[in-house]
Amino acid sequence: MAVKKYADLPSEVLEKGRQARTAAVALANCTAHIKNAALVLMAEALVANTNAIITANKKDIETGRANGMPEPLVDRLSLNEQRIADMAKGLREVAALPDPIGEIIEGWTRPNGLRIQKVRVPLGVVGIIYEARPNVTADAAGLCLKSGNAVILRGGKEALNSNRAIVAVMAAAAEKTGIPGGAIQLIENPSREVAAGMMRANGLIDVLIPRGGAGLIQSVIQNATVPVIETGVGNCHLYLDATADGKMATAICLNAKVQRPSVCNAIETLLVHEALGENYLVELLTELDHCGVEIRGCERTVKAFPKAKPATESDWEEEFLRLVLAVRVVNSLDDALAHIHRYSSQHSEAIVTRDPVAAERFTREIDAAAVYVNASTRFTDGFEFGFGAEIGISTQKLHARGPMGLRELTSIKYVIRGEGQVRA
Repeated sequence: MAVKKYADLPSEVLEKGRQARTAAVALANCTAHIKNAALVLMAEALVANTNAIITANKKDIETGRANGMPEPLVDRLSLNEQRIADMAKGLREVAALPDPIGEIIEGWTRPNGLRIQKVRVPLGVVGIIYEARPNVTADAAGLCLKSGNAVILRGGKEALNSNRAIVAVMAAAAEKTGIPGGAIQLIENPSREVAAGMMRANGLIDVLIPRGGAGLIQSVIQNATVPVIETGVGNCHLYLDATADGKMATAICLNAKVQRPSVCNAIETLLVHEALGENYLVELLTELDHCGVEIRGCERTVKAFPKAKPATESDWEEEFLRLVLAVRVVNSLDDALAHIHRYSSQHSEAIVTRDPVAAERFTREIDAAAVYVNASTRFTDGFEFGFGAEIGISTQKLHARGPMGLRELTSIKYVIRGEGQVRA
């Protein structure tokens, strides 16, 4: 029966899926002490093997540049001593977090004496398909291990050497503490057929999490028969309200666009209330221009700042992931809300205002995973939220939404205790 069920799966998916399924049973019963010890040893191993990991990463960078990889993507791919140290730090912070497994979420007693408890349990086997960000490899492995899940990682071919080195180091370290073999695995065949096999591996993989650009995410959503948690693209907006403090608004805008433009929580569209005035708009756009930001603006923006290019409809829809910003002058909060409702990817949206009524309305009416008042969207991140790390940022509404930490990688079961009760 099993042979027939999985006959069409690529051999690597079948083999590693079966190993992960076996590991998941044992891992679900590992104590917090064992899991925490594994995470600490994994962190130490990453640091101890920094040179080997960087050497493997350099191969990926050389190949990427030879194939014309854009520099923002090269930046995402690149590892150095500090980034590896940050990966290790993330693992240690996950180790320090409370273990969610076995947590009694709530409990009650029925009139017939049955005692019911809602208990947190692992998802089982988590498959993750992602692109050229090798730091995701460590974050995902650490979070899955702590939440009692086996993980099958399938990174992009651009980071294959880096991911091989990272997974080999972490898996070996984890097994030394009693974590079962097969708990942390990497799909090494970069073909689309193997990725498609993961999407069909029902019974071996319990949930699939895509993390990357819109093309990857939509491919998984449209083709997977395994349940999917959608991590969406970040077409994020910043709205500067009529009462916004100009100095604060400028600082938030520069941070949200310029600090790291290649990530999903950077803003892609700026909406400016006309009451802030043309002088302020020109000053802000000049600052952005000095930082290398290309402005694509509405008619009023281009008139005030002739260096801006006229925005097209696609500019309001695009996740640029580079130093390009779409800018629109709006007449009111209503106009800003309408624009965001139309173009938002429901990731992160922000308002800068001194009006508490406007702030309350914005937080109430905007439908997004994270809604900010007087702060940069760059904080939409598991580490910044205190989760230690994140598996991704979910933009869907079922099961998990926003940065996904330990609890978002769990399910629940009901434990019912009785004394011989039978149903009438």
